[in-house]
Amino acid sequence: MENDVILEVEGIRKEFPGVLALDNVHFKLKRGEIHAIVGENGAGKSTLMHILGGIYKPDSGNIYIDNKKVKFNNPVEANKAGVSIVFQELSLVRELSIAENIFANRQPVNRINFIKFNSMYEEAEKMLNTFNENINPKIPVKFLSIDKMQLVEILKAMSNNPKILILDEPTSSLSKSETERLFANLKTLRQKGISIIYISHHLQEIFDIADRATVLKDGKYVDTVEVSKVDEKKLVSLMVGREISHKYIKREKIDKRNVLFKVEKLNHDKLFKDISFELHKGEIIGFAGLVGSGRTELAKSIFGLFKIQSGKIYLEGQEVRINSPVEAIEKGIVYTSEDRKEEGVFLTMDIRANCIVTQLKKFAQGKVLELLNEKKISSYSEELVRKFHVNTPSIRQTLRNLSGGNQQKVLLSMWLGVNPKVVIVDEPTKGIDVGAKSEIYAILRQLADTGVGIIVISSELLGILAISDRIFVMREGKIVASLNNNEANERNIVEYATGVEK
Repeated sequence: MENDVILEVEGIRKEFPGVLALDNVHFKLKRGEIHAIVGENGAGKSTLMHILGGIYKPDSGNIYIDNKKVKFNNPVEANKAGVSIVFQELSLVRELSIAENIFANRQPVNRINFIKFNSMYEEAEKMLNTFNENINPKIPVKFLSIDKMQLVEILKAMSNNPKILILDEPTSSLSKSETERLFANLKTLRQKGISIIYISHHLQEIFDIADRATVLKDGKYVDTVEVSKVDEKKLVSLMVGREISHKYIKREKIDKRNVLFKVEKLNHDKLFKDISFELHKGEIIGFAGLVGSGRTELAKSIFGLFKIQSGKIYLEGQEVRINSPVEAIEKGIVYTSEDRKEEGVFLTMDIRANCIVTQLKKFAQGKVLELLNEKKISSYSEELVRKFHVNTPSIRQTLRNLSGGNQQKVLLSMWLGVNPKVVIVDEPTKGIDVGAKSEIYAILRQLADTGVGIIVISSELLGILAISDRIFVMREGKIVASLNNNEANERNIVEYATGVEK
């Protein structure tokens, strides 16, 4: 092990029931570097991080830190060895103060075990000052913006004085400006000699922040590259083994004479104002905008989750009133949430159950007891798994054991089984890899080609440009621009979203 290497992973193997998650994986982390781990969903990135953090035990292989072989039975042992992880889902207690969150379960105490609050606040303030943050450490976390919460999560990990900091999808809930502030903080840590492992599906971030990148595919090591010596095309080819294109493909099956869905002057006092647009049969329209622009709230209102205070909705030329999701579904309007784990799929249930949960009556048999037809359910689920290319050893696989991309495919299959007329997909590619994104786009295009109208909400500009026939930009609850795909580009979308372009 070279002197400039702080961590070495050698021949790591990990198998779960029906899934070989890691197969002879190895890589080296240098001192004071930011090292990206990249790969498609299911490549083994999260499993490897869980092993380094002491959450999983490897079936075989070795881990070395500072030339010493280590074994972790739990996260506490990993922390003591100098490894801290910041997971994608924040683990902060919103009602507690910044300082209390940073030093959770490690508060300084006096002889009789009373917390020394003044000492804790002083130490928290010093840590905040390290990142030039002038925030009162006594403030409850619930009053912070998302990027400040992310900073507190990092400081919480840093309070263990780690040698190695692991960040798993740290920008998944951050805006562009918040991401830039996070990167500035990470560079500060790098200057202090902290080694950082960085996991992200956003390839541009890898080029913005990482020194080197290790590529995993199907649980195996592929290559380690210096980021400055490769481009995005090369990195993608290493990840997926094929060329991926996110260019817009002009579609011919849009019926411009047939307005399938229309809203007129929809209003909600706190969420959005004076929203009007049309969706043609077979068309895909995209909604772009910054976090908090009102896109998700508009979608949920159309779906009946929030009450619309004024305005009209038309479906196939007829005015409709939607007071609940049940009424929306009955009319053929469905919505897939941006938070698939909390509001989308059922993680503790298997694929079979998720595939039929929106249409249980279809699989009931018997006039009295209405028991479910298990054979029919299995046949239907197998068909959807094939149709949507869900990568799973069995339809009996629990959803929590699937990658994010495969969970998203199951979520789409769940709703598309009800034969909808209008599908609203909110952040359909959030937290999934480039290969899975391409597959999701293909599924949506195929669906639109059958005459279904699709509304896509996305914060990924390249994605929304690749999939949308027309693009609406929202800012502060209003539609501020309507662009045909050939008129839209990243620059003018951002300008409209931020108010630079009026």
